[in-house]
Amino acid sequence: MEETSKFNILGNKKLVLGSASPRRRELIAGLGLEVRLLEPIEVDESFPARMQPEDVPVYVSQKKAHPYQALLGADDILLTADTVVINRGEVVGKPHDRREALAMLRNLSARTHHVVTGVTLSTLRRQLSFSATTEVEFAELMPEEIEYYVDTYRPYDKAGAYGIQEWIGQVGIKSIRGDFYNVMGLPLRELYEHLRRLSVKHY
Repeated sequence: MEETSKFNILGNKKLVLGSASPRRRELIAGLGLEVRLLEPIEVDESFPARMQPEDVPVYVSQKKAHPYQALLGADDILLTADTVVINRGEVVGKPHDRREALAMLRNLSARTHHVVTGVTLSTLRRQLSFSATTEVEFAELMPEEIEYYVDTYRPYDKAGAYGIQEWIGQVGIKSIRGDFYNVMGLPLRELYEHLRRLSVKHY
């Protein structure tokens, strides 16, 4: 089988991903970049109660980066990220069980919410963080639609209890404003630009 070529924008730098998310791995692969996966490290993802919801993803992405610092090589660029749903001014995390997943989707139904992803790029020298926001509007979801989605797709590892690339996104999302891939877990265009700049700067 012929090996798929990679598009190298990083020069002699190497991208490493500190994430257990299969979606982020797929998104990085879609950019055509070589990436090395690190063994996932459990991190406390709590945040200060008074923190503005929009600031939470960057804060958590920086916390996720910390335990990997000692593992980085001289040419490594570590990518860590966190995605949250913000609905009516409150951070909506990942559901712990079916009941929470159903409640989250009922609260998103017929409303507009925001998905914010925070990204941190770390090297041995310094750290760069940024975030991106996408506005998502759901149509009204029928109770049986919510139950079907939760029972079929079991979205317990997803912020807001949904994956935009899954059935619920196809039938339930009325409009989207911003980066589609950001809702999946990485703002690819903005990430690509930051990585491309790193290739021509001493970082």
